[in-house]
Parts: sequence; structure tokens; C-alpha cells
Amino acid sequence: MNPNDPMFQTLTLALPMIAIFYFLLWRPQSQRAKQLRAMVDGLRRGDTVVTSGGILGKVVKSSNADDPEILIEIADNVQVRVLKATLSDVRSKSQPADKD
Repeated sequence: MNPNDPMFQTLTLALPMIAIFYFLLWRPQSQRAKQLRAMVDGLRRGDTVVTSGGILGKVVKSSNADDPEILIEIADNVQVRVLKATLSDVRSKSQPADKD
């Protein structure tokens, strides 16, 4: 290949850019999505969850893995049904809350 060829110059710029996007954007995002999916699949009664709307609650009822909904308690005697797809974080019973 001739280094002065425009196609060669384009490839020498495009390939490193694709690699940068892969390692800095796509790969971390897919790993985070896989981790969240595993946490949602492992939901148990008593776990604390955070919805994408920012609502914190404790899981009251989590039926089988095929059911897209769970029941969470957001205050004393206040329970709401939410979709598992709207969860943004899952904290286990033993994990302390952040003190930020």
C-alpha cells in the first residue's frame, strides 16, 4: 500500500477512532448493562432498589424472573408496582446506603 493513497490515510485515521470509541464508550456501557441485568434477575424480597425516576424502595414481592413487574414499598404502607426495566440500581439488604 502506498502511504500517499487517500484510502490508506482514511483507514489510518478511522481504525484508531473506532478502537477508541469501543474501549471508552461501547464496552463499558455494555458491561454496565450486563451487570444491571444480572442484579435485576437476582432481586430478592428486602432488597433496596432505585428506579430510573429516582424513587427508592424496598422490594416487597418479586415473583418469577419472567414477570416484568415487582412490588416495592416506598413508604410505610405505600406500595407501588414498577417495571423491572425501570430499575437503575439494586442494593442488597446488607449493603449500606451511600453517605454522600
